[in-house]
Amino acid sequence: MTQQNGRTWRAYLPALATPGILLGLLFFAASLTPSLLPRGIVVQGSLSGASFAAGYALGVFLRWLWMYMQLPMPGEKRARHLRLASLTMALPILALCLWKAAEWQDAIRRAMGLDPLDTAHPLSVGLIALGVFLALLAVARLFRVVARALSTRMKRIVPPRIAQVLATGVTLFLFWSLIDGVVFHQALRIADSSFRELDAHIDSDMPPPQDPLQTGSAQSLISWESLGARGREFIAGGPRGPQIGAFFDTPALEPLRVYVGLNSRETVDERADLALQEMLRVGAFERSALVVIVPTGTGWIDPAGMDTLEYLMRGDVASVALQYSYLTSWLSLMVEPGYGAEAGRALFKRVYAHWTGLPRDSRPRLYLYGLSLGAMNSELSTDLYEVVADPFQGALWSGPPFTSATWRMATDERVPGTPEWLPRFRDGAIIRFTAQGNNLAAASAPWGPIRIVYLQYASDPVTFFSPSSFYREPDWMKGQRGPDVSTALRWFPIITGLQLAADMMIATTAPLGHGHLYAPEHYIDAWIAVTDPPALADGELERLKSVFAQRFR
Repeated sequence: MTQQNGRTWRAYLPALATPGILLGLLFFAASLTPSLLPRGIVVQGSLSGASFAAGYALGVFLRWLWMYMQLPMPGEKRARHLRLASLTMALPILALCLWKAAEWQDAIRRAMGLDPLDTAHPLSVGLIALGVFLALLAVARLFRVVARALSTRMKRIVPPRIAQVLATGVTLFLFWSLIDGVVFHQALRIADSSFRELDAHIDSDMPPPQDPLQTGSAQSLISWESLGARGREFIAGGPRGPQIGAFFDTPALEPLRVYVGLNSRETVDERADLALQEMLRVGAFERSALVVIVPTGTGWIDPAGMDTLEYLMRGDVASVALQYSYLTSWLSLMVEPGYGAEAGRALFKRVYAHWTGLPRDSRPRLYLYGLSLGAMNSELSTDLYEVVADPFQGALWSGPPFTSATWRMATDERVPGTPEWLPRFRDGAIIRFTAQGNNLAAASAPWGPIRIVYLQYASDPVTFFSPSSFYREPDWMKGQRGPDVSTALRWFPIITGLQLAADMMIATTAPLGHGHLYAPEHYIDAWIAVTDPPALADGELERLKSVFAQRFR
């Protein structure tokens, strides 16, 4: 019986990959359909190769499951006919999708104001996809070889089925240890070294500031060198008082910016203490508004976010930030997920303790701000129970990652009938959402004691990716779509999850005002709602938006 089964397996061996090839081709075709962001040749090819591999793996698994349950198998002749019929159906679908790939990408590009493509480069995409698939297939077959070798040895001491399960588990452990302990950590070490060098690089065109009220000056408690590249950019950038005054044709204050780099002190608590000391030195608590910022993973602070507020406040604002990493946000989230929240809590705790000790009628209004990973960590920097007796005035969180707890709660509990990409939370007294169009007036109640605004774009995969996208259609795809989301976008099991994962990796390559790049004019509307700044004269709002739109494009 065993020999007969062995002959049966060998007889059907040439057909084993047929379901995998069929599903792989269909997955490849589906990967060419649009998602949230336009994709280049390399990204599309890599995505299509991974999609083909996923379809192939699923097909092989289904074939194995069919045979494992000892269901009837077709004869060799019938198997050839089925294989030919399947490929006859799949190949035209693939050809149609390749033909329409440029049209699908143009549907996204039009929504974002980009020029149409001449071609989707199907040959280049196909070659890249083939390379990716073969690489993944080689890893899978190596896994199978190792698992079979271990299973053969284990069968000498345990029953065959138990040997197979144990061998698979041991092989998974070995491969994961190799990937996590060698490949990943070696790549991380290279990335860490590269980002560390970038962070330490001092641009010769960016000398230490001469103004004693600027962090990094000779009078500062924090050295210019210890700020890191992103910190020096933040301190040296931004509008000056005369520049703001010239726009409004009235005197304006010099905005105060405090930044503590990762190398300024050894521990996060020491860096937070240093930040408070520097704030006291420059008089940050003497301004009318004070913003506690949590930067992105690299320590970057979006100038579109802070420059606009400094204009709106006529320079009468101070801001403070604490660097917690120099890795990109997605690497920081994978490697050191708790560091940003820890740094945010340490800084807020010290600022809030000093702020609550000041007379209420003479202290600044206190706000929180963060973009991307900074938004999530800014959420985690405090909670309602800590501030309910004496709350801060508001927060602006832009591009919150899909793992942000407060954002997730407010989105899930949105008013029925409002879309997930632009929800309304209860009566809008505490939390409101906005996008490219100003949606902040869509509330049934006036603002309460705390004003929280989420600025998010429907095309931002950092916000709208979800692991459930692999097996369930996301709510943001149902009903009315966002203004920059293609109506040609369709949900496919597994494929949509892969597409959105690829979109996350290229989220900052979108045009400004789409994806994960937030435009200054949209920040302006959000800051006005959060901070209620001095009133703008007729025409000043549109003129301010126009000035910033031209500056950042």
